[in-house]
Amino acid sequence: MEKIPGFEDPRLLVGTETADDAGVYQVTDDLALIQTVDIFTPLVDDPTIFGQIVAANCLSDVWAMGGEVLTVLNLLGYPPKKMDTDVVCEILKGCAEKIKESDAVLCGGHTWMDPELKVGLAVTGIVHPDRIITNAGARPGDALILTKSIGSGILSFGAIQDEIEPSRMETVIQSMTSLNLSASRIMVEVGVNACTDVTGFSLLGHSVEMAEASGVCFEISVSDVPVFDHALELAGGNTVLPLGRQNELSFKKDIDFHPEISRDITRVLFDPQTSGGLLISVEDGKKEVLMKKLETHDVRSAKIIGRVVEKTNKSVRVIP
Repeated sequence: MEKIPGFEDPRLLVGTETADDAGVYQVTDDLALIQTVDIFTPLVDDPTIFGQIVAANCLSDVWAMGGEVLTVLNLLGYPPKKMDTDVVCEILKGCAEKIKESDAVLCGGHTWMDPELKVGLAVTGIVHPDRIITNAGARPGDALILTKSIGSGILSFGAIQDEIEPSRMETVIQSMTSLNLSASRIMVEVGVNACTDVTGFSLLGHSVEMAEASGVCFEISVSDVPVFDHALELAGGNTVLPLGRQNELSFKKDIDFHPEISRDITRVLFDPQTSGGLLISVEDGKKEVLMKKLETHDVRSAKIIGRVVEKTNKSVRVIP
């Protein structure tokens, strides 16, 4: 990125500087566009569910910014001589189902020939310029709330390797196909200071980015972090994605681990997530209201996982 020329425009409200979830460009005094794109290789065997997961993940970036999704474009690369077109149709059907659920409009898309299946969405959303929620507004004294359990990467990889029974994936798939729309609207209603969605860089990786963008330190209590059943069990073996190892190599220098934190839980904390939850930084006095509203709207995995403190020599502190 250092070799790419920067763009200076007063209408570019959120660019690449803080590694936020999406870019935001102001169109009028009361309207800004949110733009994001993401692409995935297969995560599960069922093509319709795969499409649903891809869409849920891609749409989430807009909701993490406090916006509403407006339009969507499909992106799909596949090997036409090796893949049945019925499978491709089922994937796009799954995507469309979640796009409809989000009240957005699918405008079209682009396909290309590729030796490996790749599916994604380019998403445009809208938000009022004065009501953008970025990853750079966390303040000391805030509570940290995570709206979905973690460990989906380890479990998905374990399922592909036949290390766990398919029935054990039901809760994980339900989570990955669930939209962050309700959680986003609730946090906008309550009023929060910062947010990001937890995806490929893991809970700890995204926490580091958010803390650094905000100029603070995140203190995360592992005993309060919601973790999918069996994720710790698999983390104790060899079921760790390469991206999880890369996350640890990239971010561990910015994290202070309490000596009692086990290796297994550390692997889960660095586990890349697909269609993970929102990580929200909210004023301490509003946390109970936010949690109650989330529970009322069936966001039942949400947990208070820590707090924001003054900046130290590390961006994140992990405690028992």
